[in-house]
Amino acid sequence: MSRLDVVAIGNALVDVLSHESFEFVAEHELVLGSMTLIDTPTAERLYSAMGPGTEISGGSAANTMTGIASFGGSAAFVGRVSNDQLGKVFAHDIRAAGVEFTTTPAPAGGEPSGRCLIVVTPDAQRTMHTFLGASAQLGPDDLDHDLLARAQVLYLEGYLWDEPEAQEAYRLATRTVHEAGGRVAFSLSDSFCVDRHRDTFLELIEREVDVLFANEAEITSLYQVDDFDTALQMVNHHCEIAALTRAAKGAVIVSRDEVHVVDAHPVEQLEDTTGAGDLFAAGFLYGLTHGYDLGTCGRLGAVAAAEVISHLGARPETSLADLAKPLLG
Repeated sequence: MSRLDVVAIGNALVDVLSHESFEFVAEHELVLGSMTLIDTPTAERLYSAMGPGTEISGGSAANTMTGIASFGGSAAFVGRVSNDQLGKVFAHDIRAAGVEFTTTPAPAGGEPSGRCLIVVTPDAQRTMHTFLGASAQLGPDDLDHDLLARAQVLYLEGYLWDEPEAQEAYRLATRTVHEAGGRVAFSLSDSFCVDRHRDTFLELIEREVDVLFANEAEITSLYQVDDFDTALQMVNHHCEIAALTRAAKGAVIVSRDEVHVVDAHPVEQLEDTTGAGDLFAAGFLYGLTHGYDLGTCGRLGAVAAAEVISHLGARPETSLADLAKPLLG
């Protein structure tokens, strides 16, 4: 079987996005800009209150894989859906985007497929309420070790770390990929995830992670420091490469003695920041697996992030391969 650029493991979710007012956020006591896990009754109540929206397959790591496919790279995704309508929608969408997806669905009758309710406010921030459903039940038995061994890079999202079975699957997958000569990349995903799992995240990063993705809030939370520069110095001792995003300030890539400051790519109209970090990781990993230097990897990430924040939804609507051509000559 052919080598794959990236294989990701993460939550398989269907995103439901709608534009709402700040008053809506206050009325429903939502924490602006956060990701909150919710139960079935809360999911049903919030879904009923949301206005007309867009429903598309999502999940952080799955979004990153569709980005890599849009660049022309090869990607696969491992995630658990149920054998229900949303599960079928997810599987069709991700395969149609050019991503290999072969995980066996959970039998119908158990937890339904997961979904993420995303409220986009006038400042383009996204506030996410996630019902994980079947996606949270991913465990070691869902892994295809032949698939993992084909990966140049294994990409893991922090969101799935809440479940002990998923942690076990992650550790097993990293071992398989490292033994096959691949690298492991990890995204901190959300500062609330970091607050819940700081000690185990630090252990994972130090022992298993080659490439770390984080934004400014996440990396300062990880090291419990107030300023970005201090966190930058600390992460440089923990893994081979750290790609740290800073919203409108762009990104900083650090690897041992290398530091690359990458400007944010210009955006004509900021519409929705959903997926900005996911698509930055897509561009960066595409560059890394195709032999580009770290500065170029960062710029590819910036191009992909700019594309996805210019419209509603976390998947690219324009070919990222086309957008990358001026950068890659």
